[in-house]
Amino acid sequence: MRLAVIAVGRLKDGPERQLCERYRERAATLGRGLGLTGPDIIEIAESRGRRAEERKREEAAAITTKLSPGLVIALDERGGSLGSDAFAARIGAARDAGTAAVNLVIGGADGLAAELRGAAGLTLAFGALTIPHQLVRVLVLEQLYRTMTILAGHPYHRA
Repeated sequence: MRLAVIAVGRLKDGPERQLCERYRERAATLGRGLGLTGPDIIEIAESRGRRAEERKREEAAAITTKLSPGLVIALDERGGSLGSDAFAARIGAARDAGTAAVNLVIGGADGLAAELRGAAGLTLAFGALTIPHQLVRVLVLEQLYRTMTILAGHPYHRA
């Protein structure tokens, strides 16, 4: 099963990009033995629209063109919460059901359009705090690596 993180905005060189790459590499290495490929990072250009709703609509259209058939997980402040074990179980169940891909979608500074959130199979938040979308990308990649360690029975995750 292919894993993809589709994110609005481009990470500049620096500590956030380095941390993302570290978790992406770890997840890719461990995932191979679990029937998982990726995670691929797909960056979407930020909209130049004048109003927030216009920007979200344009970004949602661009994101939609990059989605692979499969499960869409939207990362949004209005989402629910799952523990790491439950998140890993959801990814593992999708894999075991023959799902072709899991797309984890991170919006831009204005968030995700309601239509995109509504089309997602799961909408998650990393808590009630506002978190910059660059840091959400780090958190998503760390959780994907953690998911792989849970599925592999690796001691990284201490429940």
